[in-house]
Amino acid sequence: MRKSILLVLVALFALATVFGGFAQQKSVFAGSPKEVYYMVCFVTGVEYWVGVYEGFKLAAAQLGVDTVYTGTPEYDLNKELAVYNQVVAKNPAGILACPMVPDAFVDPINNAIDKGIPVMTFATDSPQSKRFAFITSDNVKEGYAAADAICQAIGGKGEVAATENPGQLNHEIRIRSFKERIEKNWPNVKVVATAATNQDMNKAFNATRTMLQAHPNIRGIFTPEASSGLGCAQAALEISRDIKVICSDINESVLDMIQKGDMFGAIQPNVVMQGYMSMMFLYMAKHQLLDPMNGWKEQGKPWGFFLPFVDNGLDVVNKDNAKYFYTKNYLKARNLKGVEESAQKMKRPSLTF
Repeated sequence: MRKSILLVLVALFALATVFGGFAQQKSVFAGSPKEVYYMVCFVTGVEYWVGVYEGFKLAAAQLGVDTVYTGTPEYDLNKELAVYNQVVAKNPAGILACPMVPDAFVDPINNAIDKGIPVMTFATDSPQSKRFAFITSDNVKEGYAAADAICQAIGGKGEVAATENPGQLNHEIRIRSFKERIEKNWPNVKVVATAATNQDMNKAFNATRTMLQAHPNIRGIFTPEASSGLGCAQAALEISRDIKVICSDINESVLDMIQKGDMFGAIQPNVVMQGYMSMMFLYMAKHQLLDPMNGWKEQGKPWGFFLPFVDNGLDVVNKDNAKYFYTKNYLKARNLKGVEESAQKMKRPSLTF
């Protein structure tokens, strides 16, 4: 009996020693607040970016690293590039970038990668660059969802239109997919007009009136972003026309119009998921947490994984569910300050909600 008890005690001591050693080991998902990741975008006041940054800094706070939100308030390629290059010069732990124009960001992204800085793109991409990952909602699915929603709302027959933003890849894909979906799945619906509004509400307002003068039977309009959607909806209101206006992305004004019935709906990517997973992938790349069976070290590559497209999902927003998508309510409920705070300034985030 004594011998048995002694053996049990020895076994328990051995297990305690092993697990005690495990407990003393630092988790690979415990970073340093000196490790700073930057999110760089254009038109920094756009509400979309706030949700992305919330996910970005939430993941960073859980990892113990820090974040900075930056970019240019203007829709100006040169200014965004200038900010981006300034960030690269700081030698950050990683960069989450939203390239305004794909080709213009190829060399800047490659330069950062060559310096050992992981760069990931979100919302819009620079596919010819060396960026190791790209995350967005599937822009093809956004166009399809918008087409189906409008066509169903008008009874599967009639004329529709769209606004465009030439040069911004994600917007181009949405509009192209919208047209393709209608042509293939809705034979009694025809896209009769398009207009370049370049995310300008006033241009969209005037373009809507012009399109309706040329095509008075237009019953629906799709815009690839929120500002143009507001302009189109306002024009339809002023001339008292029941036109189903649906946009991609949301802001408070869009949600207000949807709830009032003055705008038909919106396609909204899961922006918090977009930012959260971006931070996780950047951290994985920075710390080289993954070693796939692809010989990346032997081939001299900086990271072992490449994610050409990660789908963060989307929601179709309408009058029934619009109340759940207000950014201000999301921030208030969680006592957050949006882009005005970094990950280290947040209260310690909970792992459950």
